Amino acid sequence: MTEKRDATKTSGVSRRGFLKGLGMGTVATGLIPGVTPTTEAAEQQAVQGPGEIPITLRINGQNKKLNVEPRVTLLDAMRNRLDLTGAKKVCDRGTCGACTVMVDGHPIYSCSMLAVEAEGRQITTIEGLGTPSKMNPVQKAFLKHDAQQCGFCTPGFVVACTAFLNSNSNPTLDEARAGLGGNLCRCGTYAGIMDAVLDAAKMKGAV
Repeated sequence: MTEKRDATKTSGVSRRGFLKGLGMGTVATGLIPGVTPTTEAAEQQAVQGPGEIPITLRINGQNKKLNVEPRVTLLDAMRNRLDLTGAKKVCDRGTCGACTVMVDGHPIYSCSMLAVEAEGRQITTIEGLGTPSKMNPVQKAFLKHDAQQCGFCTPGFVVACTAFLNSNSNPTLDEARAGLGGNLCRCGTYAGIMDAVLDAAKMKGAV
C-alpha cells in the first residue's frame, strides 16, 4: 500500500487531477473558433423537411382551414390546431382506438392518418355525433349502461360503435365483440359497452 501511494505522489498526477484537467481541456476546445464540438449536434437537431402548407378539412359538416406540415397526423391537427379534443391521444401507435373518428363513414385511427390525406374527405368526430342535450342513440346507451370509467377510450368507442351500427343495424353479441375488436378499454368496461351497443341498435331501429 505504501509503494502504490508513493508512486502516485511521485508521478505528480492524481486521478482527480487528471479528470479535472480533461474537463478543462474540453471546455477550452469549445472556445477555439472552428473546433466547436456542438456544431454537428446542433445541425442534427435542426428541423429538416418541408414547411407548413394550407389545407382544408371537412369536419362535422364544416370546412376548417389550417396550415400544417405534411407529417402532422389528423389527430394532432384536430387537437392542436382546431381544438377538437374529443378524440384522445393515448397509444399514438394505431392500436388502442381512443382516437377513432369516421372518414367517409368508415372508422379509422386518426393517429395513423396524415392530415393532408384527409383533405377532401368527410370527417366525423365525437363532437359531430351529438350534444349533451341531444345525444345520438349510442351516447344515450353508454350513459344508460354506465359503459365508461376513466373516459379516455369512451369517445373512440362511441364513434366506432356508431360506425359499426351504421353497417350492421341488428348485430348479435358475438358480432358486436368482433366488430369493436379494434378498440381497447383499460378499465375493462366491456360488458357495459356490449350492452350499450345492443341497446343502441334497438333505439336506432325504433327511430
